[in-house]
Amino acid sequence: MKTITAGLAALLLSTAASFAAEAWKEADVGGTKIYTDANGMTLYTYDKDEKGKTNCYDKCATNWPPLKAEAEAKADGEWTVVDRTDGTKMWAYEGKPVYTFIKDKKAGDMTGDGVGEVWHVVKAD
Repeated sequence: MKTITAGLAALLLSTAASFAAEAWKEADVGGTKIYTDANGMTLYTYDKDEKGKTNCYDKCATNWPPLKAEAEAKADGEWTVVDRTDGTKMWAYEGKPVYTFIKDKKAGDMTGDGVGEVWHVVKAD
């Protein structure tokens, strides 16, 4: 019985890690290394957010959908999980919550970079 329990625990831990690994990925767009969601859509940060806290709700979140994190998601290196006031969770890179942009239509689009001088592409180090 202990073997089954240990095996199940290991499976659950690896599954939680896989949620993180599948939420974002690194991409090269025009010679710039950036982070995207699992579908290749560019990720952005918002200057009006605070470290570990999002300030993008309602119309903002409609135009800039948060990169959702599963309820059981755990931090992974520079990637952390932020709680939203609606009870959901989202991913943050280096403490800054990350979003996609509704006007980006295909993988590699970066039309949100510089919008309102407060939105910025998340560049991979």
